[in-house]
Amino acid sequence: MDVTSPPAPPHRALVDSLEQLFKRHDRWFRPMMRRRHGDAAAEDLVHESYLRAAPYAAAGTLRHPEALLIRIAENLASNMRRDRYREVTHDLGETALEKLASPATQDHAVTFKQIVLALPTELRDVFMLNHVHGMTYEEIAVHLGIPRTTVHHRMRKALEKTSKAMRD
Repeated sequence: MDVTSPPAPPHRALVDSLEQLFKRHDRWFRPMMRRRHGDAAAEDLVHESYLRAAPYAAAGTLRHPEALLIRIAENLASNMRRDRYREVTHDLGETALEKLASPATQDHAVTFKQIVLALPTELRDVFMLNHVHGMTYEEIAVHLGIPRTTVHHRMRKALEKTSKAMRD
């Protein structure tokens, strides 16, 4: 299938291809979209996907209808999320976004420092080397003489402990 849109087929051929797509694929396609995107969004995604795939089916250039339907639906879902994000940021206005992005207070910074210092030594070392000294996991592994997977594990544990402590 090439990237260009096929020429507009006769109306009857388009209706027939739309009907065939629905009959052949709706049994699996609609439930998949519901699981991935929820009931409300799935209906719009499914309908629009059929409409966009029908011209290809009518022109006879549709080789992998399942893949095309899923790709169309996922692209539409991505567009919907992006549009919703733009609406939210526009509605919030710049001052609200600035408040959301404000730097941590001094109390939070002190609390965070105490939490990091209270970490077990092996977790604190990995955390500090990465977040303070800017070392990569590979560099930390070489520096400490441990496997990279151990660095990854320790960092995950350190992040779990610090985020849990900050929430408490």
